[in-house]
Amino acid sequence: MTEPLILTEKNERVFTLIFNRPDRRNALNYPMLSQSIEILNRVREEGEVRCLVVRGAGDKAFSSGYDIGDIPTNLTPEETAALKMRSPFQGLLNVIEEFPYPVIAMINGHALGAGFDLAMCCDIRIAAEPALLGIPPVKLGIIYQPDGIQRLINVAGVANAKELFFTGRNYRASQAKEMGLVNHVLPPDQLGPFTYEMAREISENAPLSLKGMKRIFRGCLAHQRIDPQDAREIEDLRAQAFNSEDIKEGQRAFKEKRKPVFQGR
Repeated sequence: MTEPLILTEKNERVFTLIFNRPDRRNALNYPMLSQSIEILNRVREEGEVRCLVVRGAGDKAFSSGYDIGDIPTNLTPEETAALKMRSPFQGLLNVIEEFPYPVIAMINGHALGAGFDLAMCCDIRIAAEPALLGIPPVKLGIIYQPDGIQRLINVAGVANAKELFFTGRNYRASQAKEMGLVNHVLPPDQLGPFTYEMAREISENAPLSLKGMKRIFRGCLAHQRIDPQDAREIEDLRAQAFNSEDIKEGQRAFKEKRKPVFQGR
């Protein structure tokens, strides 16, 4: 029998969404994203949950990112824009950011690439000591979406966001805490108890206060938007990157576990 890609748990007013692909370090694919969106929309409509916890199955990874083989290439500008509009990954980020109550990322292992971005869109991040965090688009020949860059600026500031995106490095959980990427770092055996005690504490607070303050935070951050002219230029650059030889080289190098040789074309 095939294991479900998404597992869920509910304890009173705390709901947990679990990426269940431990053999692939919980790498995200279309079915996982679509199922997560459907589940969270249902939980939101039911209105019983006051705190959401997101984590990965096992102890190796929160999520190692998006399946590299699923990243589309050779797109026209129109296809790039259309993909962004209907992207399940962007859809899941939106559902988490717009969830009416606080969301905790329980980073039980590596959070890389899309997994890193997903953790950054949660309200609170709690990591196990062995976890690594990073986002590697420059090592794959990809220009990342402006929303993801803005999200990291909001979390860790401009200087740290530039370092993360320009180097593509992975950082230990202790380093990530120093940079403001995570709130707490704990030994693996303490991660679960600490996270769920905080989730329980949050869930017992006044629902209207939680919901109202979550909405205020989201409203404050929503005013940071890129100028429309800049946005058009960025989409042209992203389309150029998706059509480049470099992105194909980046994908090959990742699969072959070697350093890519980029040509700038």
